[in-house]
Amino acid sequence: MSEQTVLITGTSTGIGLEIALGCARAGWRTVATMRDVGRAERLRDAADAAGVAQLIDVRRLDVTEPDAVSACVEEVASTYGRLDAVVNNAGAGHLGTLEQENVDDIRAVMEVNFFGVLHVSQAALPHLRESRGRLVTVSSVGGIVGQPFNEAYCAAKFAVEGFMEALAPLAATTGVRVTLVEPGAVASEFVANVGIDRDAAIADAGVYGPALRAYLARSAAAFAAAQSPADAAAVVVGTLTDPTPPVRVQTSDGARQFVGVKLADLDGSAVDRLTSGWLQ
Repeated sequence: MSEQTVLITGTSTGIGLEIALGCARAGWRTVATMRDVGRAERLRDAADAAGVAQLIDVRRLDVTEPDAVSACVEEVASTYGRLDAVVNNAGAGHLGTLEQENVDDIRAVMEVNFFGVLHVSQAALPHLRESRGRLVTVSSVGGIVGQPFNEAYCAAKFAVEGFMEALAPLAATTGVRVTLVEPGAVASEFVANVGIDRDAAIADAGVYGPALRAYLARSAAAFAAAQSPADAAAVVVGTLTDPTPPVRVQTSDGARQFVGVKLADLDGSAVDRLTSGWLQ
């Protein structure tokens, strides 16, 4: 296992940091990438404490820069002689609704959460074919169930889900296994990084103010009982060694129940009842 190499995006905090640690503990040569390597101290300290620092190679990577992505993937393959797995974890949350933002805001969400995944996957696939490796993408239950005030984020994750679901059988013909991992609420900095001022957002929401207030209260309660990043990451790491990894896997019972509502909801009424209740 020590010769196997995995590249992970978005490893400075949260699930990505824990995936990097979990892979290193499992013996993988772990290339932990992040947009700002100045934020690598937390990962390096955790790796030292876990005794796996020698297996973690921190590199800069902004998934929205296609040329940089291609260069990084080629350098990793050249350095280690192989690339056995990629975990697309980098992403950014976004809260807003269509009338109160412009389309450029939505394009920016798509660039990070969807096109960033494509840049990395496209660069990695030739190497993954050679190693008969794994392409794992951290999606979200928001890639299955559309959620109020998350239109842009859900659209990006829906796109990821559709793309990877369509790619999975084709990639399998060349020996590459594709998996989508769907966390629900996870106690990490991801939500904080959305970067909204709650009171200001409600004041600015106009006709949607009462609904946003209710939604934010519901979200606060959900994240108060959120899954730990380490538990979510363990599911991701497990897909790398599972001899028959699923195309889609959720990281908790809550995520499975939530996704299950949509998958059994042919006319959309069950999801509409569920999410409408968040706004009252």
